Amino acid sequence: MSCFIEMMGQGKPLVLLHGWGMNSAVWERITKRLSANYRLFLVDLPGMGQSRPITPYHLHSLAETIAEEIPGVSSILGWSLGGLVAQRIALNQPDRVERLILVGNNPCFVSKPDWPHGIEARHFQQFNERFEKDFQTTLLNFLTLQCMHAKDARSTVRQLRIAFAAKPTPTQESLNLALDILLQTDIREEISRLYHLTLIIHGDRDTLAPVSAAHWLAMHLQRAKLRVIAGAAHAPFLSHADAFCEAVETFMAEDSAVRAVAET
Repeated sequence: MSCFIEMMGQGKPLVLLHGWGMNSAVWERITKRLSANYRLFLVDLPGMGQSRPITPYHLHSLAETIAEEIPGVSSILGWSLGGLVAQRIALNQPDRVERLILVGNNPCFVSKPDWPHGIEARHFQQFNERFEKDFQTTLLNFLTLQCMHAKDARSTVRQLRIAFAAKPTPTQESLNLALDILLQTDIREEISRLYHLTLIIHGDRDTLAPVSAAHWLAMHLQRAKLRVIAGAAHAPFLSHADAFCEAVETFMAEDSAVRAVAET
């Protein structure tokens, strides 16, 4: 297998894809509850956790590699970078995806003249320069950044660090390649081709993917529902686990014939 996947629970398959620099241990707070109703597939993205790197390493190759390892038709929950991978699987192999759940996601993480909903490229560049100089410290600082301004941020940071330490640390090369995906990916023009029922879960205090990007996604996806969690930052499944699971369970139980509408 190209990806390490831990399976648990019973019911319809639900694939969980983590974000940049992390691993599948990040889902620990929600797996017990969700596994009561769903067969969970906890994926370590290639080059992270217990999954070996792949060559070439880009969004399409990540999507292809993971699609080969998951059930034939699955719902996919993707956080941050994992959300981009989930959407790429759905775009490339639409019949393989039943529903999408996008967490802390942005179709274009870098701001552009026509896209005010991203992070300025210079901030990514500064992060990359620090990353080259002090890999470990910068990586741990990034975990802290994901929780800035969230309620109970200290506890959330602690949970992220525990999850990060639970598996082997990714190599700097793998993280650089994954960072390039965040820098270069812009799937805004393809969003209209996603016809799957989609739940967007976003923290209103997210500093890495502004909540305005979530509102844009909800407006431009064909069948999207938006759940904004007040007081949450980039990792609402850690800081607001109960509200997060409730949103997932409600969405998964909805009649697929009902067209979802955006809400806050």
